[in-house]
Amino acid sequence: QVQLVESGGGLVQAGGSLGLSCAASGRTFSTYTMGWFRQAPGKEREFVVALNWNGDRTIYADSVRGRFTISRGNDKNTVYLQMNRLKPEDTAVYYCAAGLSVATPRHTAYNYWGQGTQVTVSS
Repeated sequence: QVQLVESGGGLVQAGGSLGLSCAASGRTFSTYTMGWFRQAPGKEREFVVALNWNGDRTIYADSVRGRFTISRGNDKNTVYLQMNRLKPEDTAVYYCAAGLSVATPRHTAYNYWGQGTQVTVSS
């Protein structure tokens, strides 16, 4: 059973920081590209960041570049999202995703998805 489980969401004030984790299990994800997406109430799911399986390519949405950082654990089955200088517009449910393509913002390229973790940024 393949599972992606996000953790670390919560409530934070604008300007603050929060770190998310995504633990993958059920198979080896060392050859998978890992990504983060988010969905705010009433909006479509949007791309946040993706990291190639071998770490040689990272792409960020313009809205988070310079504030968010994706990284991968040594076991390759854990991915992290460090979010700094958070803004109220970052409020959303954040989803972890895994896929076999190169890092891409296209959500259809990801085969596995977590259940999401809520991030709320107060003004």
